[in-house]
Amino acid sequence: MSIFDSIVLGIVEGITEFLPISSTAHMIVVSTLLGLKQTTQNVAFEVIIQLGATLAIVLIYLKKINLKEINLWKKVFLAFLPLAVIGFLLRHQIKELFTVTTVAWMFIIGGIVFFIVEKLYSKEKVKLNDVEKVSFKQALIIGIFQVFALIPGTSRSGATIVGGMLSGLSRKTAADFSFLLAIPTMFAASGYELLKNIHSFSNQNLTVLAVGFVVSFIASYIAVKLFLKYVQKYTLNAFGIYRIIFGILLLYLINNNLLSS
Repeated sequence: MSIFDSIVLGIVEGITEFLPISSTAHMIVVSTLLGLKQTTQNVAFEVIIQLGATLAIVLIYLKKINLKEINLWKKVFLAFLPLAVIGFLLRHQIKELFTVTTVAWMFIIGGIVFFIVEKLYSKEKVKLNDVEKVSFKQALIIGIFQVFALIPGTSRSGATIVGGMLSGLSRKTAADFSFLLAIPTMFAASGYELLKNIHSFSNQNLTVLAVGFVVSFIASYIAVKLFLKYVQKYTLNAFGIYRIIFGILLLYLINNNLLSS
């Protein structure tokens, strides 16, 4: 993997990891275009830069990470539990779902869901605008919705933001809780992958790793900041359109043998 590959993948990972569009398919497509195969080393690289993106979330919400916010973090932990338990129990079955075809269809289905949710989402009703006031019931609902992210192509942030909106949160508050929930979720997932692939790190080019990590961190920080401003004014419909178009594109590439199914 070259420095150029590292920069490109870092940008893609940083932008797509926390937007409601799923990073999985984007990384697959971009890696294919760059001629990179899913070797152990390349998988390890993706784990490292994913941690870079997660650290960007930590920096953005640094003021929330303290003992004074212990009640908020209890709710975050409660929301984390459904995914942790089900993800562990069904980890082997989940691997079998991982195909590009599944990802493509989940992109399309997810896009349609965004339109349905926005249709149901009434501006007239008062929405909770303070993430600290999210109830344990709302946190649990969001956590249950996060379980859907175990299906490749669903988008963890997309599922949790939808769950938050349907439970009575404003889009901004739903996004805030989603990103706070990403901290334990992503560190747990990345940590697990890190342990599985740790043997490959000795052969990795440290410069390539460092560049990808930093680029992913910067791209994610910018993307999340802009997204938080976006959801205060606009709906998720634009992301729904993007998901449907991208899903159809993936199916086209698969059907024309330009991408492995």
